[in-house]
Amino acid sequence: MNALTAGGRYDEAAAIAPVRIAVLTISDTRDEESDTSGHVLAERVSGAGHALADRAIVPDDVEAIRAQIRGWTKSGKVDAIVTTGGTGLTGRDVTPEAIEPMFDKRIEGFSVIFHLVSYQSVGLSTLQSRALAGIIDGVFVFCLPGSNGAVRDGWDKVIAPQLDSRHRPCNLVEIMPRLAER
Repeated sequence: MNALTAGGRYDEAAAIAPVRIAVLTISDTRDEESDTSGHVLAERVSGAGHALADRAIVPDDVEAIRAQIRGWTKSGKVDAIVTTGGTGLTGRDVTPEAIEPMFDKRIEGFSVIFHLVSYQSVGLSTLQSRALAGIIDGVFVFCLPGSNGAVRDGWDKVIAPQLDSRHRPCNLVEIMPRLAER
């Protein structure tokens, strides 16, 4: 990754501080074998030097999504969650409805930056995504569309740089210890 794609620079002399990341696929039609976007995310998480804390697939069901997210945020074993799927406009796409009410804080800029990056790949089709991010119980939660291209764009160009402790001038890892402050 270079400074142009990351929107900053990297402290090459520093070692990366691994983040514990869980990957959640939200789909009525995917299973472990056919979950290509989940595979892409898991490979990228590990390839970036982070720990794949867990991985799961849940149906497009508000309560199932919330239960999985809440289990991870309460476990103390996960620093960030990246979801794939369910952010579209169809009747079964319920990821934002499930997760947004759980946010303690919303990361407004994530959706804006994701759409800017996505526009470069898919043009105006990006408006069909309701990608979002926020913080739940001191855990970052990023919700991406279910396509492999959207997952690659979202991880490579937005999430990965911010979960890399070497990214400058700042990154989300720096503030992790302060997320639970009151």
